Amino acid sequence: MPDVPQPLADLARRRRDPAFVQTVRSTAAAVLSYLAALWLSDAKVPLLAPLTTLLVVQVTLYATLTRGIRRVNAVVAGVLVAVGFSSLVGLSWWSLGVLILASLTVGHLVRVKEFVPEVAISAMLVLGVSVTRVADTALDRVLETVIGAVVGLLFNVFFVPPVWTQSAGESIEDLGARLRHLLRLIGEELDSHRPVEDAADRLAEARRLDHDVVEVDAALVQAEESMKLNPRVKEGLLSRVVLRTGLDTLEICAVVLRVMARTFTDLARTHKTKHLVTEQEATVLGEVYSHLDGALRAFTVLVTTEVSSQADTAEARLVEELSGAHLARDRLALLLLDRVRRDPEQWQLRGALLAQIDRVLDELSVENRSQRLAEELDRYTREQSPKLARIVQFIPFRSRPSRRRKES
Repeated sequence: MPDVPQPLADLARRRRDPAFVQTVRSTAAAVLSYLAALWLSDAKVPLLAPLTTLLVVQVTLYATLTRGIRRVNAVVAGVLVAVGFSSLVGLSWWSLGVLILASLTVGHLVRVKEFVPEVAISAMLVLGVSVTRVADTALDRVLETVIGAVVGLLFNVFFVPPVWTQSAGESIEDLGARLRHLLRLIGEELDSHRPVEDAADRLAEARRLDHDVVEVDAALVQAEESMKLNPRVKEGLLSRVVLRTGLDTLEICAVVLRVMARTFTDLARTHKTKHLVTEQEATVLGEVYSHLDGALRAFTVLVTTEVSSQADTAEARLVEELSGAHLARDRLALLLLDRVRRDPEQWQLRGALLAQIDRVLDELSVENRSQRLAEELDRYTREQSPKLARIVQFIPFRSRPSRRRKES
């Protein structure tokens, strides 16, 4: 096949970028909203409708619906406040202050969240016209806002946003790759003298993993929202739970690696002129880290893959790597015990190193992962049961006893 031109290849890659998709979708929805407002309202330049659409249309259908409702509520609340003020006082410096104070207070009361300033903006714009035009201006503003919100919602209904589980999975894979890279760096430096500065650099790199976890969490939140109310998703709950529990496990592993890097830094301070571990200990510890590297790789594939055969292969690989890590860990425990008996200095740091390895092995174990999945699914079911019960109470056509049962 002929080579694909570079601009087309870049465009194909950007199709999976949420920012690129959001830009294209918002532009198209805003233009449609402007055309709809020209057709349905008397405004000559109805810019409020596309502005509302830009604020309403989100990457996910769930966010579009919730933001659209809050936006309309904010505008209606601001208009009502302005209409009430127009019948009582005119526009002056003190009435403007009272208007803004009342509008912001009402915005918090009606729970429009990020659209609280929109309540005050709507009230000021409506009150800024002459008193005879307050009602017409208020109606036009509400109409344009409703048009923009409805167009934005319908745009996401007919052009369903993509599901961002793949981008969230890629973020989790990147986080797992950073963890494995740090683990390899620590393992490669065991058999040589390690200056305190190098150990401090590894500790700083481990601390930077916290920022990576925050970025992955943001991508996962976006993926979770994209699965809500999305007709493309059939097993959204299971996918959300698998990705969320996988990120939780990697986050704990990142914390343990940071503590492990701190342990080696403390050892480096007390062993400035000699090796941190013996040659035999370094060999076994390197073997442990090698198995942990493979276990992390298999774990990230297990929580991000959607193909059953690949998941089964990844799980078998994970079990194999964890088994090898446990065997190497037991040999390391015997070596460290013998070392402490001969040289009890800094025994607590060597014991902490062994405990940190145990913690990572425990977090990556298949049994614990299955238990966490079951607990999360059970928790979600318990949280949803009261909500469903409240909804059923408001259903008007509930079953009633038949006439024959009453007569009997």
